[in-house]
Amino acid sequence: MIFLYNTLLKKKVPFIALHERRVAMYVCGPTIYDKGHLGHGRSAVAFDIIRRYFEYRGLSVKYVSNYTDIDDKMITRAEGRGMSVAELASDIAPYYERDFEKLRIRKPDVNPWATKYIEPMIELIAELEKKRCTYIISDGVYFDISKFPEYGKLSGQSLDELQAGSRKEVNTEKRNHQDFVLWKFEKPGEPAWESPWGRGRPGWHIECSAMVKSVLGQPIDIHGGGLDLTFPHHECEIAQSEAAYGVEFARYWLHNGFVNINKEKMSKSLHNFITLEDVLKVYDGRVVRFLYLQTHYRSPLDFSDDLLAQSKRGLERIDQFMKLLERYDSFDGCGGVCELEEYEEQFQNFMDNDFDVPGALGVLFSLITRVNDLMQKFQLGLDERDEIVAFMKRIDSVFALLDFPGDILGEDIAALVAEREEARRLKNFTRSDEIRDTLKTKGIVLEDTPSGVMWRRE
Repeated sequence: MIFLYNTLLKKKVPFIALHERRVAMYVCGPTIYDKGHLGHGRSAVAFDIIRRYFEYRGLSVKYVSNYTDIDDKMITRAEGRGMSVAELASDIAPYYERDFEKLRIRKPDVNPWATKYIEPMIELIAELEKKRCTYIISDGVYFDISKFPEYGKLSGQSLDELQAGSRKEVNTEKRNHQDFVLWKFEKPGEPAWESPWGRGRPGWHIECSAMVKSVLGQPIDIHGGGLDLTFPHHECEIAQSEAAYGVEFARYWLHNGFVNINKEKMSKSLHNFITLEDVLKVYDGRVVRFLYLQTHYRSPLDFSDDLLAQSKRGLERIDQFMKLLERYDSFDGCGGVCELEEYEEQFQNFMDNDFDVPGALGVLFSLITRVNDLMQKFQLGLDERDEIVAFMKRIDSVFALLDFPGDILGEDIAALVAEREEARRLKNFTRSDEIRDTLKTKGIVLEDTPSGVMWRRE
């Protein structure tokens, strides 16, 4: 059984899907006003791994991750660049798609853009209005948090604590400091849509609630995102969604940790952020992905050039192992010595424990050490070699790190290799050379060693 840390409950709990063998999963995506940075990449990789592991475990996942293409940042940046908000969004989105592809992040099953869901947002606000959870002031329609006594349950704060800890608001019309806007009234030059309350645009929090309800329904199994979204964004999502429909919004809340630069949280406000584009100009996407995987998804990741170099060396070790495994060819290995079932069980135990990828990677490196030793001694049979390749492919369906050099030798090629070995034993060097030449035309190069034959692909 998979156990995961539920931010809502502040503890690890067993995962039980709402619908057997099916998982509805929503992850907050980026606001596409600027290129993606290491923090965006970390969140996307973390939830990509979680999605992949559910599938490895035989569950069907409907994975949804959005683009926010309308908010204050979008408007400010578009104005600064002398273009419309829609033009800015169309300009920036391809950068995320390119960078995420290099990081081997699978595309979401659904990738909703906020501006395509204005009507569902209006419907949600209307439902809240019916429940008397809203009020109108000069600049828009607001959610009254006093109408939802559980506000603060995700972040672990009471209403009194939230009010006491609030800074003095500029907008003195609000009933409570933490009340948040659902619909902003139109301002000159800003995008606006018609609504029952007048022309305007949605507030940030309402967008995800409406997209979740429209695409996945309510409740969903898992809602995820970066730790910085816990409050106020996810807290507000819970309040408006549960107040409107009277049912739980999401059963499990998962949050990935921050990326730190020089021990400070990376953020654009601190001017210490590093774009994915810049990193991927220097390092292969697999190296950056491997960097993310070496730290548990909930822990802070301290980014450095040293960590990138370490990731590169670790990945090279795995690649070299796969090349040796492919070339290995011993027909007299003793076999039955790898105990792959135990390795796979260890892999699953780590991943079942809140997706402990660093622990699971440790299992992989333990296997590599063991198999390298067996290959050096020519104590690995071909059947075991085939099983190890299959095992590596299974776990890489989760990690998405490996470049498999090619399939292992097919039966026809293996038969030729065996025939050549027999010809050499009988000192029929003419036939031996003929087979070598034939194999070379098929892209297979043989290397004779004192311990036996090794092969590689050209």
